[in-house]
Amino acid sequence: MTDHDEVYGHAREAQLLALLRQLAERIRELDGTNRLLASAPELQQLLGDARSELFHYEVRRTYDTPEVADSRRIVDEARQNSINLDYPEDDTPWRPPAAD
Repeated sequence: MTDHDEVYGHAREAQLLALLRQLAERIRELDGTNRLLASAPELQQLLGDARSELFHYEVRRTYDTPEVADSRRIVDEARQNSINLDYPEDDTPWRPPAAD
């Protein structure tokens, strides 16, 4: 599979996990010294960074690469074409209709 900017790779995923762990550790540090609320601006910045990266993770995790999107389109078209076949209920699709 080729790399696409829209795909969230393993390296970036590891960076996100590290960011979230750093945020959790900083919250524990500030809470342990009773400075949690006094550090609101710092926490806002850290939370904003984490929130932004989590958003990118969620969007890219569900992104279809062009190859996957094309495969999905082909399958959807095949399903739609098979639904549009009109066969009598008592006749099997592989048997030609009886001549009148």
